[in-house]
Amino acid sequence: MQQLQFEESWHKALSAQDRQNIERIFSETKHLNNSNVLCSPIREAINHKEALLVSVLVHNFTDHVLTFNNKSLLYSVQGDVIADKVFTLPVLVIPSRVSMPWTFIFPKDSYIIGTSFKNGRLEIL
Repeated sequence: MQQLQFEESWHKALSAQDRQNIERIFSETKHLNNSNVLCSPIREAINHKEALLVSVLVHNFTDHVLTFNNKSLLYSVQGDVIADKVFTLPVLVIPSRVSMPWTFIFPKDSYIIGTSFKNGRLEIL
């Protein structure tokens, strides 16, 4: 059975409203019949450094621990790839059958500027 977990820094920093939103998304998506890794969107934003922030709920539906060591991620909107970056995140380790929220940061040079980022899809390759 899928479980929701928060990485320690998220657990401390989340507002009650954001936590409720993530719990709602988890509740709506935890029963997806899948044996892979899926990302459910939470929000997108551009920060003060003009980096694209893509917050998702990463569902590890597999029987294996998911780590982010040279993992290629693509962010697409309506089928068009908007951002592409290889991530190495030693702190992000998602156990089997666990869903965890995370924000992936695409620096200014790794995404297409001037496009809409809403309703996108993050893929872990």
